[in-house]
Amino acid sequence: MSDLAWVPQSCTLPTKERPLRVAEWDALFSERLTSLSRMQPLHLRLELASGEGVEDRVRDLVERESGCCSFFTFTTTSGDDLIRLDISVDEAHAAVLDALAARTAATGEHR
Repeated sequence: MSDLAWVPQSCTLPTKERPLRVAEWDALFSERLTSLSRMQPLHLRLELASGEGVEDRVRDLVERESGCCSFFTFTTTSGDDLIRLDISVDEAHAAVLDALAARTAATGEHR
């Protein structure tokens, strides 16, 4: 899934930086994803194994992603051994969430 055609035009991250950001998310998911569930068509829930520095890493990525893709709403909840990341979008960006869910599932399978 190296093709970034699913990234919407409303994303303000410079095109040359997009592969780097996607690689950061991919690395996080391949290292830490424990479960993925589609709560509703516009809501994706990811559970990530916690560990040293993982929560800071997730919060940093979420903050940067929110800065360029304002259509995402991220909610991060920390537990003893996991970090829950809820991601939601508006109806206009449902296809972006679909692509993100597919990419995350594929990346997490390589764990």
